[in-house]
Amino acid sequence: MSWWDDVDGDDTDADEPYGQYDESSVRVRPNPKGNRPRTKVRPTYDDAPTGWVTNVDRGRFGVLVGDRVITATKARELGKKSVVTGDTVHLAGDVSGEPGSLARIVKVAERSTLLRRSADDSDEVERVIVANADQMLIVVAAADPEPRTRLIDRYLVAAFDAGLDPILCITKTDLADPTAFLGHFACLDLRIVTSRSDDVPFDALHEVLDDKVTVTVGHSGVGKSTLVNALTGSSRATGVVNSVTGRGRHTSSSSIALQVRDGGWIIDTPGVRSFGLGHVDPANVFRAFASHAVPVREPADGIPLDQAHDWEIVDRVQDGELGATGVERLDSFRALLTGMGASDPGLE
Repeated sequence: MSWWDDVDGDDTDADEPYGQYDESSVRVRPNPKGNRPRTKVRPTYDDAPTGWVTNVDRGRFGVLVGDRVITATKARELGKKSVVTGDTVHLAGDVSGEPGSLARIVKVAERSTLLRRSADDSDEVERVIVANADQMLIVVAAADPEPRTRLIDRYLVAAFDAGLDPILCITKTDLADPTAFLGHFACLDLRIVTSRSDDVPFDALHEVLDDKVTVTVGHSGVGKSTLVNALTGSSRATGVVNSVTGRGRHTSSSSIALQVRDGGWIIDTPGVRSFGLGHVDPANVFRAFASHAVPVREPADGIPLDQAHDWEIVDRVQDGELGATGVERLDSFRALLTGMGASDPGLE
């Protein structure tokens, strides 16, 4: 007879497997990391070393700390928060910058400006390009490739929306006279610098770049990287324009901050052929078309967007002040508003 058949016997408990054990026999395994319980309270890192992000490359960040650039990665506690060129960050870990060292970005400071773009005007998902820049240098060629006024309009809208001061730089003026092209922007108080293929205007550029953080944007092939190389002494790749399509080849694949020889920083960005504005407040479109059209995020005199016929640019076109160029500007203006889903103005 087996032990489980003797269910009525006095020795049932003793005969059962493990019957000689009770709660007092349980052995508790000690915490190998000590007896201190885990906490959800995270450090603030307010006293952590700070640095300035100079470039981003496949999950690794170049960060300027003092006079040296160290390599860092993003800490897991930052989650999905982006870290971009121009960010001021707090660091933990090895900030020595020695070969093989790796720090962690544990906190991103509040941003003063933020340049963004979307895939197209209907896409509200934004892509952050650069943080904390002071101004935008819009580089466009007078020819080869032909200048695109509507792309420049988009850059201007993005600059005003980001809180950046726009500067227009016309390259390759030895190939074509840019006067007619510049007439498109006569109603704006834009600072303009012109450059020849064989003569970089160092004095004029240093006057606007020194002691500033400047982000450069421009169509591929306009000579942006050539300018950056001349001003910073770097060796960013330069490309040529396709003779069949008239388009430039992308030579810059990521944003990088480079120090201007006489002071200041240039953030060189990849060349783009489109610049979506799906994230932009439509009210900010007006500032890219007339110097006194509307303050940022506040319609002038409380006029709503659907009464845009009262805005300055439309009045000036109606009065014939801006001529045929003004009509073209108004068409571009209306196309942008329509693409962004806002009411577009009409001439009465």
